[in-house]
Amino acid sequence: MTQYFPYRDGCLFAEELSLESLAEHYGTPCYIYSRSAIEDQWKRFNRALKGIPHQICYAVKANSSLAVLQLMSHLGSGFDIVSGGELERVIRAGGDPSKVVFSGVGKRRDEIEQALHTGIPCFNVESAGEIERIAEIAQRLEKKAPVSLRVNPDVDPKTHPYIATGLRSSKFGIAMQEAEHLYQELAGHEWVEVVGVDCHIGSQLLDLDPMYEALDKIMDLVARLRKKNINIRHLDMGGGFGICYQDEDEPSLDSFGRKVKETLAGTGLALIIEPGRAMVGNAGILLTQVEFLKTAEEKSFAIVDAAMNDLPRPSLYDAWHDIRPVHENSSWPLRTYDVVGPVCESGDFLGKERSLRIEPGSLLAVSSAGAYGFVMSSNYNTRPRPAEIMVDQDRSYLIRERESLDDLLHRENLIPEW
Repeated sequence: MTQYFPYRDGCLFAEELSLESLAEHYGTPCYIYSRSAIEDQWKRFNRALKGIPHQICYAVKANSSLAVLQLMSHLGSGFDIVSGGELERVIRAGGDPSKVVFSGVGKRRDEIEQALHTGIPCFNVESAGEIERIAEIAQRLEKKAPVSLRVNPDVDPKTHPYIATGLRSSKFGIAMQEAEHLYQELAGHEWVEVVGVDCHIGSQLLDLDPMYEALDKIMDLVARLRKKNINIRHLDMGGGFGICYQDEDEPSLDSFGRKVKETLAGTGLALIIEPGRAMVGNAGILLTQVEFLKTAEEKSFAIVDAAMNDLPRPSLYDAWHDIRPVHENSSWPLRTYDVVGPVCESGDFLGKERSLRIEPGSLLAVSSAGAYGFVMSSNYNTRPRPAEIMVDQDRSYLIRERESLDDLLHRENLIPEW
């Protein structure tokens, strides 16, 4: 938990509102976000990069709620998108399309056309085939397409293999030697304009040394390209900054700022970064209620009303999320529980081996759920997805209504002849 979700008189709060009152008003399960936590973190990134031309492009995939994007836009943020749907979200939230970079390995023709019409400043390109597609569409629309090549520096990010993206075996990016060749081919292209170099080596990075190693390799590439009169205007270092889920030490943003300022000094390069998890991860919790306590032969279970379909990370990655009771009650016995949901899968858990003082009806807060929480949720077992709430000091806003069964079923059709 962070300073934005403190205990007061034995009760857990979100800023100035008790989680108990929020549960009573909105029901459970629900996601709750702190506006102050998001805003303060964005400002920390911005301060760390003060003194060099830079643009923070929030990674929309981490949490794409319209209200979260609206807040980012008010702060002056740009956006990193990976689909046409995310671009539409940014626009509907009031985001500036001129601050959008379009990443991802599989951009469809309609998405590229949408982005060109919108006037985004850069496509982060992942393959030679994508360049051909972008060039073809740009020519047809008579709109020159600005691109950066996402270079794969073959650096081990020392993170979970599912979120490592900078190794040679990854589906992401273009090998350094191939990228250099493609940059030369694109020089003077009629419909594609090279504007930068892009790199993203992985997510949940706690040690930034691999990022600095990648930065040095990219700067060597930029130097070689400039000798060939290929003008690179910006460097996009991606995101991947880790957060504390359990007891990890988060990387120093100030140290990162000093390193990039030193590296980019005198180059004329602007810097783009794409933080997502680091911006919103610890700004959100999943609030859930205990339905039953069950003791089996070898384990005790706290069965709650949230499940793997609401927060998939523990089941997908064996990820740790701190779980705390909303009410601290020292009179209840301390027991070790697996916190599990009602979904019909053995992998349906939110946390294992947790020491808790709880009873049926107790509220639990699953922390660090602001990133890759709701956005990865599903309707498995025909479970409506939870509500999302934004807290701003002593005010709360329903930013996404809880789904109903009608919401889930209204697009399905029976076959009349049957």
